[in-house]
Amino acid sequence: MEFTATQIAHLLNGEIVGNPEAKVSKLAKIEEGVPGSISFLANPLYTQYIYTSGASVIIVNKDFVPTAPVPATMVKVDSAGMAFSKLLEIYNQVKNNKAGISPKAHIADSATIGSNLYAGEFAVISDNAKIGNNVKLFPQVYIGDNVVIGDNTILYAGVKVYSDCTIGKDCIIHSGTIIGSDGFRFEPTGQGMKKVPQTGNVVIEDDVEIGANCAIDRATLGSTILRRGVKFDNLIHIAHNVEVGENTCLAACNVIAGSTVVGKNCMFSGQVGIVGHLEIADNTIITAQSGISKSITKPGEMMMGSPAFEASKYRKSYIHFRNLDNIVKRLEKLEKERALQQ
Repeated sequence: MEFTATQIAHLLNGEIVGNPEAKVSKLAKIEEGVPGSISFLANPLYTQYIYTSGASVIIVNKDFVPTAPVPATMVKVDSAGMAFSKLLEIYNQVKNNKAGISPKAHIADSATIGSNLYAGEFAVISDNAKIGNNVKLFPQVYIGDNVVIGDNTILYAGVKVYSDCTIGKDCIIHSGTIIGSDGFRFEPTGQGMKKVPQTGNVVIEDDVEIGANCAIDRATLGSTILRRGVKFDNLIHIAHNVEVGENTCLAACNVIAGSTVVGKNCMFSGQVGIVGHLEIADNTIITAQSGISKSITKPGEMMMGSPAFEASKYRKSYIHFRNLDNIVKRLEKLEKERALQQ
């Protein structure tokens, strides 16, 4: 799809400096701009590229004053970063504006389908599923029996949603993610490990985004719950009966064990591991590769290390740890001196 600088300025409520008929059809970084592309300048460290970029249109802040000729047409806005983000959103909407039901998709007769459904090749909607309006199911998505999916939700290729799970409105679930796989629960017997049936489900509230290749296990009883606004990176495992609070964000490779309850507005860096049956207070921050082995009851704490404790104490302790070899040598020297004195 092609846009002129005038159309872009109208979308962004911006002011044109240069050719209002300059045309663009793709996005680019400012240092990699080519004719027909649009870019932006928000970080002053990249200012040098505006004078050499091949981009046809560049979005800049209103207070930007060039010190040399700028080959591109500029669109001046209040915030170049926010304006470009808006363009990215529009671009995604256009790119993902799929429609229609493939003849190779399967929809059970007992399923309830809203308006404007997109179902790609080999998408499956099973018995008694309820699909809202404007839902997009890319190729090879599987929707199990009795699943409910809210309006405007997107499931990318290969997502699998097991039976009885619920997904809210305006959610995005990326390829390879599994919703509702069995929780990992077995009981030892004289004949080995016996599987405990997992009869619950997964409930995902509105405006949740889940990255690629995540696994959200169903509850043993009741529900595993991701509250409104939760955001997951790729490769995250949420075990049975976990609850993740509103607007909590998890970076890649987090693992949360069964029945742990995570509060609102938490932020976990990559490779965090949390054992089961804990409570994590609201606004908790956990740094990368930390291991959480006990509940965090005070809101707003930053935790670090494995096993993790308060970040300020961890940093002080780490200084001593780095000097541990010198400390041991000094201690051995003192012990020898004392032995000689005796």
